[in-house]
Amino acid sequence: MSLVTSLHTNAPSRRTVRRAALASVVALTALGLAAAGVARAQDAHAEHAGATHTGATHAGATHAGASGNEALHMLMTPTRAVAPGDSARAAAIAATLRASIAKYADTTVAVADGYRMFAPQIKNQRVYHFTRGWNAVQEAFRFDPAKPTSLLYTKGADGGLHLVGGMYTAPKRWSADKLDQRVPLSMARWHKHVNWCVPPRGQGARWLERANGAPVFGPESPIATKAACEAVGGNFFADPLGWMVHANVMTSSDPAVIWGDDHAGHDMHDGMTHGEHDGMMMGGDAGGR
Repeated sequence: MSLVTSLHTNAPSRRTVRRAALASVVALTALGLAAAGVARAQDAHAEHAGATHTGATHAGATHAGASGNEALHMLMTPTRAVAPGDSARAAAIAATLRASIAKYADTTVAVADGYRMFAPQIKNQRVYHFTRGWNAVQEAFRFDPAKPTSLLYTKGADGGLHLVGGMYTAPKRWSADKLDQRVPLSMARWHKHVNWCVPPRGQGARWLERANGAPVFGPESPIATKAACEAVGGNFFADPLGWMVHANVMTSSDPAVIWGDDHAGHDMHDGMTHGEHDGMMMGGDAGGR
């Protein structure tokens, strides 16, 4: 039996697909501006760190400071008890994904098939997301384990990118029950990014602003409300992105490793916050504005 499923009884209309695609453009524009701003901030911050801090001390302080604030910008699905069939369903998804993406061990093959690296200007990402936009749009209407929104890579000691898995996405307004129909919540926790305060368009230099030792803007900022964001002259996005879940199928056959990502303070958050995946694609609107 095919693992491809749909949560809609009818095929989406052309109007619905156009609206989904438009939402993706809006969200990606915001994400692109954010990525560029964070990249500039990284460059300036690295220069400052090299001049005034030892690497170990600075790294420790940054990690400790970021983890608390990042929790303000991350939602995770609740854990559930294992239901009959959950383990088998998750294993089937993982096996399908592993077989379908093995050919993308070489990133040039991924690029040839339409996957693009998100935010290539951000240096030293913990996880690099290569996203295929059409997969992202389709994820709003169907779930095909063989066609993830993003491919996930990490940088090895040799400096090359190594395939570790894929990322699935779903629209931001979906309930936990709907997400569970795709990947069981007893095996994995979906996550999405929330409560972003970003500088207004044309004020990219403000990404460098800091207050009380923390960034004023972005996913490491203590600002997580519309009022606080407006007080610093920022634009607030309460719910900019959709749901995402990582499946590290190329690193292990252990379900705890495959589905066990700790997304708070991890992956692209070490450079920004995450990929150009569906979450972003289907997130679209600027909440709270």
